[in-house]
Amino acid sequence: MFTVEEIKAAHGKVKSGADFPAYIREIKLMGVTQYEAYVEDGHIDYHGGKDYTATVPAKYEPLIIADTSKIEKFKAELLAHQQGKTDYITFIKMCAETGIEKWKICIDKMTCTYFDKAGIEILVEQIPQ
Repeated sequence: MFTVEEIKAAHGKVKSGADFPAYIREIKLMGVTQYEAYVEDGHIDYHGGKDYTATVPAKYEPLIIADTSKIEKFKAELLAHQQGKTDYITFIKMCAETGIEKWKICIDKMTCTYFDKAGIEILVEQIPQ
């Protein structure tokens, strides 16, 4: 199974949203089946087979997640991030400001689903392969 150190090394290669598909391919090869990334403090729960979970601890001081989702602004800023126009921490702050609490990556389906504080799906995207 994968370790937190291996996950951190793979994630360290991500400089912008443009690097995200390669990151997903790399962690899939490690055995990651899905993960949830939490905007508030940056901790991430990575899941593999046989109920295996590795948690990457908080990466930064807690952010306040907006109570109201700003879906159109989020979509526009997400697109800019995916085009490599923003770095990861800028993306995280934008998520908090637009009411995104977390996202879930399903490696088998190659989807990324963004959720608000109420657990409502805001956007489901197909991850490029």
